[in-house]
Amino acid sequence: MPYAAARALLLTLSLPLLLAATPATPGGWSVAPSSGGRPSFYAEGTPGAVLQDTLAVTNRGTEPLTVRLRATGDGLRVAFAEPALGIPARTRAEVPFTITVPADAPPGDRAGELLVRDSAGRESAVRLLIRVGGPELAALTVEHVAVRGDRITYELVNRGTTALVPRLAVHADGVLGAVLDRAPRTLPVRLPPGRRLALDEPWPDRPALDAVTLRLTVTAPGAARATGRTSARFVPWGTAAGTAAGALSVAAAVVAVRRRGRRTAVARTVERGAPT
Repeated sequence: MPYAAARALLLTLSLPLLLAATPATPGGWSVAPSSGGRPSFYAEGTPGAVLQDTLAVTNRGTEPLTVRLRATGDGLRVAFAEPALGIPARTRAEVPFTITVPADAPPGDRAGELLVRDSAGRESAVRLLIRVGGPELAALTVEHVAVRGDRITYELVNRGTTALVPRLAVHADGVLGAVLDRAPRTLPVRLPPGRRLALDEPWPDRPALDAVTLRLTVTAPGAARATGRTSARFVPWGTAAGTAAGALSVAAAVVAVRRRGRRTAVARTVERGAPT
């Protein structure tokens, strides 16, 4: 909406007509959706839509009021026709604004607030709820599967347009057969659209010596089955290191004994007067 048209919507009302406004702040002013007695703003739109509405700021006091307007929200872009304005005493100003739904917004609800602050720092807010329409798509992937110590780490990625509650199954095969087989269970997480979540699974009884292929299978209502794989080798390095150290010690002892025996034989030859 052009700003010139927006300015034309600034209305000056008599005091009796202000009695229906919402409770005032300590500064003697209040904010509310314009018309209809609505407690908050609600609208529906598809991705890329531009929605319009009007916010009413009521000055009940006997002195002029200066306020600034801003918005917070989950990815919503709000533009006020008058982001800063002065309101005469006993006057209600109706300020048009637009809400732009992101073009890549998934279906679902997005919440925010319209905030009004006066020159003394007092602030009042009106809730904003936008329902984004569009087709729902459930898509989930499991990535970056790895074995780290006694834990299995992985990441879940929601690549759809609806929130998912995933189920996870874990299976691992070693050289001689299955070494881990956990039935599917629902994870205590809710993954919003477009989000990535790092998780891990305990594996305290993993093999001490084996080569395994690990498979994580993830499902969610309405989503295709997703699988992530990795391989790992388990070697008891402490025992191996100890064995190697023991072998080196024995070898060193054998060399020392041989050298000591050679020196003894030379000494005996000298004592007998034989040439060395």
